[in-house]
Amino acid sequence: MDKKDTGFPNMYSNADPSMNISVHSPQGLAPLSPYLNFDPAYLQQSQPEFIFPEGAGRQRGRFEFAFSQIGGSCMVGAAIGGVGGLYNGFRSTSLAGQTGKLRRTQLLNYVMKQGAASANTLGVLAVMYSSFGVLLSWARGTDDEANTVVAATATGLLYKSSAGLRKCAVGGGIGFGIAALYSLWMSRDRIQQFRQMNPASRGE
Repeated sequence: MDKKDTGFPNMYSNADPSMNISVHSPQGLAPLSPYLNFDPAYLQQSQPEFIFPEGAGRQRGRFEFAFSQIGGSCMVGAAIGGVGGLYNGFRSTSLAGQTGKLRRTQLLNYVMKQGAASANTLGVLAVMYSSFGVLLSWARGTDDEANTVVAATATGLLYKSSAGLRKCAVGGGIGFGIAALYSLWMSRDRIQQFRQMNPASRGE
């Protein structure tokens, strides 16, 4: 089929050498934009920048993290308690020979009761730990591993303070151990860098 003559001259043709525009930068680093006619290589490829309120930090502080920690602890406690309650319920109802609706009701009772108890326990621990952490951050003006270890140790001591000195010390020791392991795990990159920069620390 022949092309119809529209009456307009053929201004743009693929045979025109002036239309052969490269879609890559001269350095071959980045493709040119065929729409905006600029080289993206000249743009700053940096991290996204955000506008922060005056006096606000660039990272969320311990007070902001406290809400997610408390809520997460409650949900984790409820899940663990619910699984434990379901297991205990199956075992108890099987030994008692319960079946049908009675067994389902007993299973629900076990799940709800043990799940609520575990959620309450972990929620209280999270509230105490977050409170100590926030107070230490405000008092010291910084948020580091020392705050984490002290807050966890104080939480264990306070939680078991009514059970006698021995159990109080055990609770503090458990809190200290968990916080120390967590701090070491979170600081593993800095520890590795320190060991690489100091051969004497590796016994060389």
